Amino acid sequence: MITAEQREQLRGWFTGRLPDDLFEELTEVTVDREEITVIGRIPGPRPAKGASPAEREAAVEGRVQEFRERTREDRIAVARDAEHRFGRKVSWGVECDGHRALFTHVAAPVMTRLRQPERQVLDTLIASGVARSRSEALAWCVRLVQRHTDDWLTELRESLEHVQRVRARGPDTGPEEAEPGTDGG
Repeated sequence: MITAEQREQLRGWFTGRLPDDLFEELTEVTVDREEITVIGRIPGPRPAKGASPAEREAAVEGRVQEFRERTREDRIAVARDAEHRFGRKVSWGVECDGHRALFTHVAAPVMTRLRQPERQVLDTLIASGVARSRSEALAWCVRLVQRHTDDWLTELRESLEHVQRVRARGPDTGPEEAEPGTDGG
């Protein structure tokens, strides 16, 4: 688990390391055990007045593709530095005119044991065409839970960070490891 302070340091490092003209704004830096995902806002295209929704959507897709190709070398250089420093792969994404696009990112395998009723749920999703495999069905379930429980997951993550801070101040922490402004005990 990554602490809030570590996330802030990570975001700060990317803020300082990214070329000034790469993004209009660095909107999000997300980290887990395997991957760091960096998302920034890029300027939207300016389609002609009266452009159809399909034309506007195609213009955004074109802008995202242009950005991806034009900035590839800069992003690779930053990713190499970050991977060496933080020991995680770096993935990229952009926000453009309210649309989010993620470039190639890590698909980390997760091992789990499921009982028959749980496997039947996954198999139903496959049979209905919602997913092509149990792995894809499980990912679909996780996204569904995430969408409906964002507030609860945020509160849970904040609670875990609090537990980590309390542990860090525990009796095994010497004065040299104590938080600033404490006596180490």
